[in-house]
Amino acid sequence: MNLWFRLFLMLLRRPWRRPVSAFETTVVRMRVWPLDLDLNRHVTNGRYFTLADVGRMDYVLRSGAFRVALRHRALPIVGDVWGKFRRELKLFQSFDIHTRMLGWDEKWSFIEHRFVKDGRVLGMVIMRGLFRGPNGNVSPGAFALELNLPEQSPPLPDWLSNWSESCDRLSSQLRDEEQGEPS
Repeated sequence: MNLWFRLFLMLLRRPWRRPVSAFETTVVRMRVWPLDLDLNRHVTNGRYFTLADVGRMDYVLRSGAFRVALRHRALPIVGDVWGKFRRELKLFQSFDIHTRMLGWDEKWSFIEHRFVKDGRVLGMVIMRGLFRGPNGNVSPGAFALELNLPEQSPPLPDWLSNWSESCDRLSSQLRDEEQGEPS
């Protein structure tokens, strides 16, 4: 229920928020509520991923990616998510989620969410995702062109490329295990 309220609130504010280019950073302000907490009385690790969804929805709407997805009749698919937690967020503290596009490869787009309070990064979530339509995955390069971006991504940092390759290897290993092949 907590997520639905935050999504609804973000959508209500949307008419007053300006559109952004796909390489701009969007910022969503939030507050920690009791349902966000774990037994240690700080935001539970899994909640960061859920909160990142709200930041990503704001980014997709404001950058125009939503309109491109509609033209392709495509739905967003999250492939993998990685999180780094540095500092805790406690009850009723306000914070911002800074969301930006890092780049893309042949299949995946990479989005970063930074959780920021008082100018300090408290945590970060990286998402690898794609848009899938009735005819399969929409090429990130083609998607970028429709957002008035170059078809070729800016260079991805080594750590991001390595992470993506590790995710691909793990997916292959899991497929092999399902088919009864040794890993």
